[in-house]
Amino acid sequence: MSIFSELLRDVLAIDPGADAIEYRRAWYSWGRLGDTVAQVGAALDRLGLGRDARVGVMVRNRPSPFAGILAVIAREACMVPINPLLPEERLCADIAALKLPVIVAEREEVERACVLDAVRAGGGAVIVLDGVLAGASLLPGVETFGADVRLEQPGTIIEMLSSGTTGTPKRIPLSRDAFDRSFESALSYEKGRDAGQAAMLRPGVTILSNPLSHIGGLWGALTCIAGGRKGVLLEKFTVADWADAVKRHRPRIAGAVPAGLRMILDANIPAEDLSSLIALRTGAAPLDWATVEEFMARYGLPVLQNYGATEFSGAVAGWSLGDFHKHWRSKAGSAGRFQPGVEGRVVDAQTGAELPSGEEGVLEMRAGQFGNGGAWVRTTDRAVIDADGFLFIRGRADLAIIRGGFKVHPDDLNAVYGRHPAIREAVTVAVQDRRLGAVPVMAIILREGAATPGEAELRAYGRANLMPYQVPERFLIVDDVPRTPSMKPALPQVRALFDPAAQAG
Repeated sequence: MSIFSELLRDVLAIDPGADAIEYRRAWYSWGRLGDTVAQVGAALDRLGLGRDARVGVMVRNRPSPFAGILAVIAREACMVPINPLLPEERLCADIAALKLPVIVAEREEVERACVLDAVRAGGGAVIVLDGVLAGASLLPGVETFGADVRLEQPGTIIEMLSSGTTGTPKRIPLSRDAFDRSFESALSYEKGRDAGQAAMLRPGVTILSNPLSHIGGLWGALTCIAGGRKGVLLEKFTVADWADAVKRHRPRIAGAVPAGLRMILDANIPAEDLSSLIALRTGAAPLDWATVEEFMARYGLPVLQNYGATEFSGAVAGWSLGDFHKHWRSKAGSAGRFQPGVEGRVVDAQTGAELPSGEEGVLEMRAGQFGNGGAWVRTTDRAVIDADGFLFIRGRADLAIIRGGFKVHPDDLNAVYGRHPAIREAVTVAVQDRRLGAVPVMAIILREGAATPGEAELRAYGRANLMPYQVPERFLIVDDVPRTPSMKPALPQVRALFDPAAQAG
């Protein structure tokens, strides 16, 4: 039995009447959560599905789908997340193409126009979730699966959805062995917890605001529950709900993705409402260091960034609180240091030769949790590792724009324009150009109350701070940009904002 399975089984049985999950300001007990986990498991047993079976879960940040996730992962089946926020045509095409033996979904999802037809087209059964942790059972009429389903994915615990930042989200298989090692490593960071320690209920409340359909949100929720902590499950991140949860439950640590942190600063929350916090955690996207400095200046709150990816089953580097207090000024812009058991190096993109500390190249890493026999894994990130082991992510190597033979990195432009006093966030994408091949264009979100800068001012700012070939060709000021569920800018949709037809509309 995996570490997660054993911990979940034991923690659910400690005190079934105690509070476990708060959702929309109502608490649901460990027993209520455990009952739904058991009911999903019983339905899977009726279908004859166990270890390695591919089980789809229509994932929302709600207690019942979360119980479905727990049931699938705990029995060491392969959880296949399905995003119900997709447009209906794309959602149903995804379901039909997956050919899953079974899908776990809330009744309201099953009742959407094309979902049952898509399930039947894929040959699968349905386990329906009623109410909020109010029951789970096989849906009458859709209680068996056909012979043409893709039944198993041996050795895989999750076919995890990528964020979809640069295109259509893809599913990345996470190894069960690597997941277990990574999960054990994550739990080792629990204060006062020793390796192999029995399950127990712990004090404090964790605010779960990141989407469960992506690795950061899922990882945070799994470690919260298996670690015996109560969780406040927010259906989506809003400043009002997040701040309300912090004020009512007074956690010592809370977090949000970088876009969420900027929204918190813009909301100008009173310092006393955040007085319980000793730090904020963030990840999933690049962090503007000015955000860190502003949280320190206004609230005295460290912001502990981490670095990871879906392929790595979560974070592989990050700031500890001790490191932050010692080094946050001298290591400004760093994503922290590698976690124990993770090695990193920077190599030349063409030759693969390892570069000295302090030089920029493409990041490679290796770790036991990757489950690949200790081989180095090349990322798509440009990085620097300094002499003290601090990691600095400079941007995505695969997003480079080749403008008339000159290489332009969008993250460099975003960082420079992000320092403009009127700009809250800048998002650079490439558009095709008949003469130069491609040129950078930039969508801009202004700070609240800031005067709108003109095109001439924005160009002059670029010329003063960038090389001439880096200055964006066009600027578009927007209230916000299209985003993925994890609140990263959705770059294909941002690019579409610059389509002449879209602007005319």
